[in-house]
Amino acid sequence: MNVLILGAGGREYSIGLALSKDKNVENIYFAPGNGATDELGKNLDISDFSQLADFAEENSIDLTIVGPEGPLVEGVVDVFELRGLLIFGPTAKAAQLEGSKIFMKNFLARHNVPTANYIETNSLQDAYRFIETLEAPIVVKADGLCGGKGVIIATSQEEAKKASGEMLSGSSFGQSGTSIVIEEFLDGYELSVFAICDGEDYVVLPAAQDHKRLLNNDEGPNTGGMGAYAPTPLVNDKIYKKLDERVIIPTLEGMKSEGMPFKGVLFIGVMVVDDEPIILEYNVRFGDPECEELMPLLKSSVFDLFYKASTNDLKNLKIEFHDKYAVGVVMASKDYPYKSSAMAEILIDDIYHEELNENAHISYAGVTRGEDGKLYASGGRVLVCVGIGESIAIAQERAYMLVGQIHFAGKQCRTDIAYQAL
Repeated sequence: MNVLILGAGGREYSIGLALSKDKNVENIYFAPGNGATDELGKNLDISDFSQLADFAEENSIDLTIVGPEGPLVEGVVDVFELRGLLIFGPTAKAAQLEGSKIFMKNFLARHNVPTANYIETNSLQDAYRFIETLEAPIVVKADGLCGGKGVIIATSQEEAKKASGEMLSGSSFGQSGTSIVIEEFLDGYELSVFAICDGEDYVVLPAAQDHKRLLNNDEGPNTGGMGAYAPTPLVNDKIYKKLDERVIIPTLEGMKSEGMPFKGVLFIGVMVVDDEPIILEYNVRFGDPECEELMPLLKSSVFDLFYKASTNDLKNLKIEFHDKYAVGVVMASKDYPYKSSAMAEILIDDIYHEELNENAHISYAGVTRGEDGKLYASGGRVLVCVGIGESIAIAQERAYMLVGQIHFAGKQCRTDIAYQAL
């Protein structure tokens, strides 16, 4: 089978790495890919959706997998499906679950899915009035896509009003913030739950926990994610059952009843408060870096999972996971997340430790292949060191052993990934 993967980050590298070990897969293409995906397949310099569909037709692509949210919200799935091409991901209409926080919150309310008390508005006066009914902290969200950065957790009513004003004026997030959601802050622990859906049926992957803050002990600014681990012991069968009955099933039924059956990855951001799962947000693709930990835990064929979800056939899939844990540590560039960083050559020590070679690997993200053939950190989150083990502690130890083997100027990472579980 020939597979095309759209995207350029660590998530897309991880999917490609898993597919490269799948006996069903012959050729892998990335559009555009990054400086290291050329080790797994062929990179394509194509971004236009119609031209990508042309490539898929001309090169007998059996399945296209969409990594990031942007192309999904912009309708790449619709373009491919109109051409009769198989593609994994939701249509533009269904992708509104991530593309518009207002759509998502109103959908949750319509279908009685538990979520925080909120208003959606484009009126500063209404925003101020609602903020004054809430105790700090207060959550203010831009409606549209903001690269994972459109959420402000304000520590006072004054800060919430300031954030609302900056969003609504367009100075914070441009057009993405000219309508906003304001909601109560939920005090609990956060989970990332991923359901692979085919419009009717679904498969839930092991729950993960992301670490959004830049610094140890969850301090510093929010980032795209500085590491993750899976499965998390913070979720039990009782919570999984509540998620099935109160969240996933009503969502899939609701999307179908509203004429937009959901196919692809439903990423459920969950806050567990007093053993009750409350939905913070939906995304319509894998989280990054959670994807980097989930892919190696799949014992079943990764290709079969995506293929059967794309062909409405998940009911005939038996999925198995390794009885292991994965911990991923993000290594970021010097000035992340404040500004772009200078290019820096990546040097990796020879690894003679057999246990490490077999149970740890790198998922590359912000990297560029130089004309000299060397790999360079090109800014942002550069790579993820993933360790696998029979326990979270062993997986964490292996991930950090690998971190110690990798060098580039200005590298930074947290040293406490998975601390909640340990």
